Amino acid sequence: MAPPLTWTFSPSVTVGVTAACIAYLWAWRRARRPGMPHPPGYGRLALFLGGMLVVVAALVSPVDSISDNVMFMHMIQHVLLLDAVPIMVILSLTKGLLRPVTRRLTALERRAGPLGHPVFAVLLYVGVMGLWHIPAMYDLALAHENVHKLEHLCFLVAGSLYWWHLLSPIRPRMAMGGMGPIVYMAVTKFFVGVLGIILTFAPHALYPWYEHHARYWGLSAHVDQSLAGVVMALEQSVLMGTALVFIVVRMLNDSEREAVRAERHDAAWASYRRQLAERQAKRA
Repeated sequence: MAPPLTWTFSPSVTVGVTAACIAYLWAWRRARRPGMPHPPGYGRLALFLGGMLVVVAALVSPVDSISDNVMFMHMIQHVLLLDAVPIMVILSLTKGLLRPVTRRLTALERRAGPLGHPVFAVLLYVGVMGLWHIPAMYDLALAHENVHKLEHLCFLVAGSLYWWHLLSPIRPRMAMGGMGPIVYMAVTKFFVGVLGIILTFAPHALYPWYEHHARYWGLSAHVDQSLAGVVMALEQSVLMGTALVFIVVRMLNDSEREAVRAERHDAAWASYRRQLAERQAKRA
């Protein structure tokens, strides 16, 4: 039996996405005025609009309605909100776009104290994934719409904070250097991977909700749960691998820029010393 393809058109999601698009477009046009530093290109605009389309796909399209009865679709919804949306939105930002709020973000990070540390972001990311996949919490979210909305909000917040430390166009106060980003992702991948393994290889279905609701495409609750675990593991492997390549390339580019700046500084200092020596020689 195939599931009905129902679009929910939640007012809160529709209004939120519309407001976010209007705000971004206003900031994008302002940042592209002549003379503005770091103007965002059309690629940034496409990333943001793509992120908003992913929100619509996760919360308005049939993905949302089907996820009430199919666990692997619910897992797709989770990873879209936890990873895809934050990544696309953060990559759509530039220093020019954030210039009006840069000082506020820096002040907020300073006041956040330990909550602004990358370790907290890892704990929150892993903790949110673990908490909402406890069977009692998982079934509670599916049974109560407001709890389900809270679950979605938790995924968005945890994912945004996690990826902000890796992809932010503004250098964080507690920036990770050296092997920090790699360790940051490896620790996260390990713990989330364990959860994926549990879901994939559990000897029986862990979530009563799916055992007592409609079964589509001939899937049993146990097979559906295993597919959800595979979706989690595959998404984490592909996404983390891609992010790792991106971060390594960015680290190499940053290192090259630092080397160029150091060479320019050394050349300028050598030129100054040479001119100083020549003036002293003339005086003598």
